[in-house]
Amino acid sequence: MQVAATAIVRDIVLIGGGHSHVGVLRMFAMHPLPGLRLTVICTDTDTPYSGMLPGYIAGHYGFDEAHIDLRRLAEFAGARYFRDEVTGIDRGARKVLCRTRPPVPYDVLSINIGSTPQLSRVRGAAEYAVPVKPIRRFNERWLALLERVRRHAGPTTIAVVGAGAGGVELTLAMQYRLRGELAALGRDPDELRFHLFSAGATILPTHNAAVRGAFARVLAERGVAVHCNAEVTEVAAGRLQVRDGEVFDADEIVWVTQAGGAPWLRDTGLTLDGDGFIRVRDTLQTETDALIFAAGDCAAMNGWPLEKAGVFAVRMGKPLAENLRRTVLRQPLRPYRPQRRWLALISTGDRHAVASRGWIFARGDWVWRWKDWIDRRFMRRFSEFPQMKGAAGASSASPIPLDESEQTQAISAIAMRCGGCGAKVGATVLARALADVHPIERDDVLIGLHAPDDAAVLHVPPGYALVHSVDFFRAFIDDPWVFGRIAANHALGDIFAMGGEAQSATAIATVPPGLESKIEDTLFQMMAGAVEVLNEAGCALVGGHTGEGRELALGFAINGLIDERLDGVLRKGGMRPGDALILTKPIGTGTLFAAHARLAARGRWIDAALASMQVSNRAAVPCLVAHGATACTDLTGFGLLGHLVEMTRPSGVDAEIDLNALPLLDGAAETAAAGILSSLQPANVRLRRALRNQSEALQHPAYPLLFDPQTAGGLLASVPAENAEACVAALRALGYATTARIGRVLAEGDALEPIRLLPAPRRLVVGHH
Repeated sequence: MQVAATAIVRDIVLIGGGHSHVGVLRMFAMHPLPGLRLTVICTDTDTPYSGMLPGYIAGHYGFDEAHIDLRRLAEFAGARYFRDEVTGIDRGARKVLCRTRPPVPYDVLSINIGSTPQLSRVRGAAEYAVPVKPIRRFNERWLALLERVRRHAGPTTIAVVGAGAGGVELTLAMQYRLRGELAALGRDPDELRFHLFSAGATILPTHNAAVRGAFARVLAERGVAVHCNAEVTEVAAGRLQVRDGEVFDADEIVWVTQAGGAPWLRDTGLTLDGDGFIRVRDTLQTETDALIFAAGDCAAMNGWPLEKAGVFAVRMGKPLAENLRRTVLRQPLRPYRPQRRWLALISTGDRHAVASRGWIFARGDWVWRWKDWIDRRFMRRFSEFPQMKGAAGASSASPIPLDESEQTQAISAIAMRCGGCGAKVGATVLARALADVHPIERDDVLIGLHAPDDAAVLHVPPGYALVHSVDFFRAFIDDPWVFGRIAANHALGDIFAMGGEAQSATAIATVPPGLESKIEDTLFQMMAGAVEVLNEAGCALVGGHTGEGRELALGFAINGLIDERLDGVLRKGGMRPGDALILTKPIGTGTLFAAHARLAARGRWIDAALASMQVSNRAAVPCLVAHGATACTDLTGFGLLGHLVEMTRPSGVDAEIDLNALPLLDGAAETAAAGILSSLQPANVRLRRALRNQSEALQHPAYPLLFDPQTAGGLLASVPAENAEACVAALRALGYATTARIGRVLAEGDALEPIRLLPAPRRLVVGHH
């Protein structure tokens, strides 16, 4: 997590990761504005570049070549990345409403979410057609279609609705790829049949006659049936009907037409055009609200009827970034003047393309090479980042104008801070931040958070004993809500690992100084995430302490309840020779977040790691107990090897780990192999002396991950061997999808080293992609 050297005084929130916003992020990365914080909210970490999408479909580019890693770009820009779906805007409160997380406040807002297929306008299209947007869902269907064509012998008919540049290009790209797949399998490529439907009298209506003629010839040569004046009026399973009543059969119907604005925009109060796009001025401000901007396909610019083409979204990035900056600085905005003519380079599926600009026409393999060079150069701007000197470290005063009350707070935030009780967050800020946090109530909590006193008072029911644990660490991601969820999950882990029931939690939080409104929201977001997890665990938040510090941090002291006779309690020291070792979650968080800090991890790897860290161990413990578990611990900072050694010593046993069986988080093997390891790794590596045959395993890709420290890791348990297979199956059914049997418990031998490794090379088990 990046630490701001200047107190945050303004928030710009970017909804969507479209072509305009990736440009904004890069421009602010190159020229940061002290005191300004950027936040990106987007559903997809891998955001597609429209210029390379047909090439990806045709097989000329890999997935990563055609997608921008939005999380990695945001990290480079020092921006917060919130992966969520936006559902609305509360303009009165200046907050963005999200599907799963609390509302996100903004001072200035920008929307760049593209267009949304309006399938509801045609009966049955929403149920039976495949819209090309959002690209993520289309890609899932496309990969499924690829696999289906490979496996299914016999004719396959594909219909593409929409004969603009996007529809024509996509048709030819799909046909090229699928025919190639069939030829490689020794099958007849003519099993495939393509139909292209245009509601108008021609294809490519916005391009000149030479371009239209060239593509008409290409489509005819390749056997694509083109239907003009054929507006689709109804779609059903396996067929579609056009305006004159003619019906066509189709195994797959791809929709590349009739796009409009996202449905949630209708409830924002922003002025929209007839297709639901946001009306904007030449400054890219919305007509309705000067603090909200829009760009790309979702914007309708007054006086400029722009085609929905990626070139305009890209060109809007620079003026949008400039006007967002000027709005925060309270400077006059600059108008954006889009070009009246633009160059379109349209591929024909193979490595051949057509150039179109006004009445200009050219075609050839050289045009495709030109397009490829332009596209790759564009993508390098968002994947190859320069070294930035001093952006996060040097402190400087913010040039952002502030109101009088804000100036006093800002001066206080950057002044020398008090220690002791003077470092506490103010009572008013704390009260406001916690007002909308609602911890559960328990009968055994006699005095808690909302009946505050000097301390909480709890009742221990008869027959129970207290089990107590504490954990605390600084934030490693810039999303306080997700961080709060992980911190709570991590703290609960020790209680669950012993088979206890979580009763209460006392929090200790540190937040960076700044404007009261920014502190309040950060604290609220973090505690809202934490309380969700605590509530799900039946654990009541009963109090805590909040202070100021340079970095965001959070921890909890957890009280739990166990049977006072210790019946059903799982401890580290109960392993027996012959038991199987079971691990419930994949490992690799330490190396992945070390790589993330260096911009060396793919965003989707971090997404998967964060998802794993938010999976509670609570449901796993009863399952382990039901299958006769003899010992258990949760994996945290000491890593897999350290925690296993902690179990073998009190149990008086040795153990064997199968390195090939270890479940690994996506990307962990890659980042570890690159030598990117957690700062705690060197201390953990000292435990290599516990390995009996270390030299045999040094070259195994999973070897470094034995020492990788985990945050909110899974449970490591020993289970009677005869129950292991059923236990693994039951855990997977509960949602622990990568649960694996990773080794076995051995009788204590004569060797001093208790752990033996099985390093024979086999395929690694990894988490979900």
